[in-house]
Amino acid sequence: MVHANSPPQRPISFFFYSGDRDEPAHIHVERDSSAAKFWLQPVQYQSSVGFSRVDLSRIARLVEDQQGHFLEAWNDYFGN
Repeated sequence: MVHANSPPQRPISFFFYSGDRDEPAHIHVERDSSAAKFWLQPVQYQSSVGFSRVDLSRIARLVEDQQGHFLEAWNDYFGN
C-alpha cells in the first residue's frame, strides 16, 4: 500500500565487487543509503544497514527468484 504523501521507492541495485573472489558467492544490494549482503548458496541474509525487515524479506525473495542469474554472473566473472 502506498500512501499519497509517501515518496516513491528508488530502484534497488544488485552487484558484487571484484575483490569479493575470496568469499563464497554473494550479492550486495543497495538503495539510497541502505545496503545489504546475501549469500547465494543457499540464499541467506548476511548483513544490512538501513533496510527494514519488510524490505529485507522482499529483497530475499528477489534474490531467491534471481539466484540462478546471480550465480551465473558470479561464476562468469570470477571464472568458477
